[in-house]
Order: sequence, then C-alpha cells, then structure tokens
Amino acid sequence: MGTDGSGARRAGRGEWARHWQPAQLPGLDLLRAHYVRHTFPRHTHEGYVIAAVTGGIEEIGLPAGTLRAGPGSVVLINPEVAHTARAGVPEGWAYATLYPSRDLIAEVAAEVAGLRGTPGFTADMVADADASRMITEVHRAAEAGNALAADTLLRGVVARMLARHAGPLPARTVRRAGAADAERARSVLEERMARPPSLEQLAAEVGTSPFALLRAFRDRYGMPPHTWLTDARVRRARLLLEAGTAPAEAAVTVGFTDQPHLNRHFTRIVGVPPGAYRRERAAG
Repeated sequence: MGTDGSGARRAGRGEWARHWQPAQLPGLDLLRAHYVRHTFPRHTHEGYVIAAVTGGIEEIGLPAGTLRAGPGSVVLINPEVAHTARAGVPEGWAYATLYPSRDLIAEVAAEVAGLRGTPGFTADMVADADASRMITEVHRAAEAGNALAADTLLRGVVARMLARHAGPLPARTVRRAGAADAERARSVLEERMARPPSLEQLAAEVGTSPFALLRAFRDRYGMPPHTWLTDARVRRARLLLEAGTAPAEAAVTVGFTDQPHLNRHFTRIVGVPPGAYRRERAAG
C-alpha cells in the first residue's frame, strides 16, 4: 500500500484514503478518500459528519431511507445516528469529510448561529456547491500546514451549515417501555466489552426477554447489540491507537480475537487500516 502526494494511503483497485487529525485543529478529524468496492457497515460517530462528495455517487443508508449524493452535495449526519455507506456507481465515489466534535459545533453554534441547546442538522443532504468547495479547501489548507486558513475555512463552512440547516438536536423517538432496558444493556456491553454475555444472558441481566431486548436496542441505537458492540470496540480501539498502543495489543484489549480481526472491522468502519490510522496520529 503506497501513498499519494498528500500521504493518503492507497489500497489498490483505484482506492485510496487518508484519515487524520491536524495537530493545530483540535476537535476535528479529516477523511479524504476514493472508494470503489469498500462499503461502510452500519455504524455511528460520537461527533458530527459534514461530507462533500467530489466525484461519483455515494449511497448513504440512514434511518429515513437511502440517499444518493453526487458532486456539489453535502451530507450532514448528527452524532450517534446509525448509517451505512457504499458506492452508488461502478466507478465509486470520492469525498472530503469533516468530523467536527460536539464541542466544536457547540462553540460555533453559540457564537454565530444563535442556536440554543444542543445543535443538530435538520437536513441529511443539501445541494451547496460553494460549501462543498469550502470543505475541500479545509483539507487542502490542513494538508499544506496552513492552520490559519484551515481553521478559518472550517468555522466558515460549519457556521454556514448551522445557520441554514440546523436547529435543536431532535429527540430520538423510542419505545419508552424498553428504552431503559436498552440503556442498561449498553452499559453492560461497555463494561464487559472484551468478554460480552450472550443475548440471552444480557436480556436476563436487565430483566427482559431476548426478543424484547433486541427490539428495544434497535429502536434506541439503530442496530442490534452485536453490531453496536463491534462499532464500540472500534471506537475504543481508536482511542488506544491514538495513545500509541500497538494494533495487536489494542485488538485483544477491546475484545477482538487478534490483529487481523481488528484490521477487518476497523478498516470497514473507519475507512483506513489501524496501522495507517496510528501512524497518522503519531505524525500529528
């Protein structure tokens, strides 16, 4: 696997990706990539997603349905919203993505957008060629080491999206009877990530039946417990890799059987292999 001029990791079949965190822009992750066969399984992000498709078509599976995003469009996803992504045409899709933290979004919202409470996007996709260009310019400036320009452009495009397409973060609609069971089950899985119980054991611990728990968990988190657990393991592995932990050690710590097991799920969910992710963080 080689790199292009910006350090993006090439993966063959015309695919390449770079997932990194500019040292001078806290609270922001960047992903610039071209994917052809790669598919993202159902997963969530702790922060927000603001993505500009620059080529091809991306299909995004969201709770409300599937979107097809092409050049000039900007995809907006709120924290903890389960979604998938894949190519919508044979040539795949290229995009530049911003992953701003909740704190960064809240800071901009309070300063310029006049939003009260926790801000959330009210649109999943918008046609905005100017915003799309601004997002790609954030990437170019960050890759060139121009933190002043990158931060200026970042705050500009975030303010634009919040002012035009945001409001108070929508409350999740859940079945209240099972929501507490789902939340308790999530806590159990977080605490025993490396050695999780079976669905039957998990349901017994929270005082319900397996099928009732499965329904409640899907309603609350947008995916079944085993899918949520894989996503959570990858999230925790990211934190370990950012702290300098070797991929093999991170794999065992979060409950994967070995490094290849981590590699497979990490690459599918994050978009780059754990080794490349760790190297980018170390370089930053």
